[in-house]
Amino acid sequence: MLQVLASAWPLLLGLLLLMVGNGMQGTLLGLRGAYEGFGTFEMSVVMSAYFLGFLGGSRMAPEMIRRVGHVRVFAALASTVSAVLILYPAFAHPWAWTLGRVAVGFCFSAVYVTAESWLNNTATNETRGQALSLYMLVQIFGLVAAQGLVNVGDVGGYLLFVIPSVLVSLSFTPILLSVNPTPAFDQTKPMTLRQLYNISPLGCMGMFLLGGVFAAQFGMASVFGTEAGLTTGQISIFISMFFAAALVVQYPIGWISDRMDRRLLILILSAIGAAGAVLGMFSGSNFTLLLVASGLIGAVTNPLYALMIAYTNDYLEPQDMAAASGGLVFINGFGAIAGPIITGWLMEVFGPNGFFLIIAFLLVALVAYAAYRMTKRAAPAVQDYGSYSPVYATATQLAVEAALEDSTANPVHEAH
Repeated sequence: MLQVLASAWPLLLGLLLLMVGNGMQGTLLGLRGAYEGFGTFEMSVVMSAYFLGFLGGSRMAPEMIRRVGHVRVFAALASTVSAVLILYPAFAHPWAWTLGRVAVGFCFSAVYVTAESWLNNTATNETRGQALSLYMLVQIFGLVAAQGLVNVGDVGGYLLFVIPSVLVSLSFTPILLSVNPTPAFDQTKPMTLRQLYNISPLGCMGMFLLGGVFAAQFGMASVFGTEAGLTTGQISIFISMFFAAALVVQYPIGWISDRMDRRLLILILSAIGAAGAVLGMFSGSNFTLLLVASGLIGAVTNPLYALMIAYTNDYLEPQDMAAASGGLVFINGFGAIAGPIITGWLMEVFGPNGFFLIIAFLLVALVAYAAYRMTKRAAPAVQDYGSYSPVYATATQLAVEAALEDSTANPVHEAH
């Protein structure tokens, strides 16, 4: 891992700054929206717009990179993100924010594609798993650090918007000054969604449902916090628990998944997450119970993303992995677009508890579907499993493809 860190630290540092900036803007808009008097459903549309842009960016970024190169794409889009972040408080209107979020989501997606291709290019088959691990650590640490920075200024002022703008502006400095050469970029045409579903129905359904769960966490948690009457400090801790808990259990879950029927593990983890959401609904004003609820949800739902990729990989031929990665990311992104809107509608109908209600519903649906699929075909033999590779839900197609390749290059019986 030290070898990977030595060769890729400028890239990882740039990605860390990007993640801090992205994590701040998601939480900050939820807080500022309440300050500006935006309705819950209006904020859900704003939050959903990010995932719409992200999905579009993941589809268009490869062609942009092939046309003008990694450096120009990264610099241009990171600069655009920086500009939009500073404009949010100047144009405090739901439609302006919605358009801004589409642009930010598009740009972040393309920036991630660019950075991930660089990172993948620095790794070998032997070090790809370590590179993915470092990438995941950087992502989660950046999101957690972002919540702390939300507390350094007034939500009604400009400082909190200046900070992520500056961080994103600085993010491409270490990357563009890196001595690592820019890699060649080849995009594989994704297989059809019908083909992918026929190969792994549970993988497809799981990625779709998890898209809604993750979008609720990433987009609507701060809106929930303001509706529930939490302070800014409490909201930042509440959101941090989703990501910090995932970091703690990611590797134990990965170890277990390499040694048992992954469908059963998916069912168990989904049930635990649903129980955490139910606990959240009945926590009332007890902040400690809210933290336990967010910890339980984050601890299982974020690793479930990587588990779905590993499970799908068990049914893929090596030559199909690159094509399948695009389909998995698209399905997850489609679920993420719908997640905040449904969450916002439920919060308007049922109050703040609508936030936990949608998470519980999606995870119970995953429990039921996993149980159903277990009756339809036998699990592969454990010795034929590909190894679990950590990858987070903000990853683009390139990281998912790298995770699929790593799990095949390091099968369980060799990796362990």
